[in-house]
Amino acid sequence: MSRPLAVLRPEPGNAATARAVEALGRSALRLPLFRIVPLPWEGPPADAHDALILTSANAVRQAGAALQAYATLPVHAVGAATAAAARAAGLRVVATGDADGQALLDAARRAGVRHALLLTARERAVADHPVLGAIRAVYTSEAVEDVDATLLAGTVALVHSQRAARRLAMLAVDRGTIAVAAIAPAVAQALGSGWRAIAVAERPDDAATIAAALPLSDACD
Repeated sequence: MSRPLAVLRPEPGNAATARAVEALGRSALRLPLFRIVPLPWEGPPADAHDALILTSANAVRQAGAALQAYATLPVHAVGAATAAAARAAGLRVVATGDADGQALLDAARRAGVRHALLLTARERAVADHPVLGAIRAVYTSEAVEDVDATLLAGTVALVHSQRAARRLAMLAVDRGTIAVAAIAPAVAQALGSGWRAIAVAERPDDAATIAAALPLSDACD
């Protein structure tokens, strides 16, 4: 019998990942560690920028009506899910990354972007970068209280961010009973040691993270 896959990311991503897991005939434990909350924000003039940088689909979902002020800007999205959310919001995506936010910014600079606007989380993962003309936090992720971490025993936890990795490490009752699939090497590093096993996704996206988790789920010794 395979181990359940514990989905720790916040909604609406939690439900989407759980559905993808269940579509593979696996059991999904829905246990979000954070909830996404929009922040009030005031954006700079669109004509002061030559691109819009999006490092999360949550930035699109949580930016609200003010996002439409930037519909004329070409969008550089961190991955396929973020690009899809941007297109659904009526934005024009010109580049979709296949790595992390820092790599996206480096690629935007090589493409000629010089004064971009980044919409992101208050707890942003990307550092300041020469390509960025302005940064606005449009959402935050708040910790979900009273998470029953004992439910994680015997599961493979899917970890989509460094922040989630650090919180999982804090909450875990017995790391030796939990295997972990991390979306990226930096996320795996943030987990620390003592886990039953750790696998790292081949690409920093949800599908690859699930794929990395499957062999751990089948290893039921």
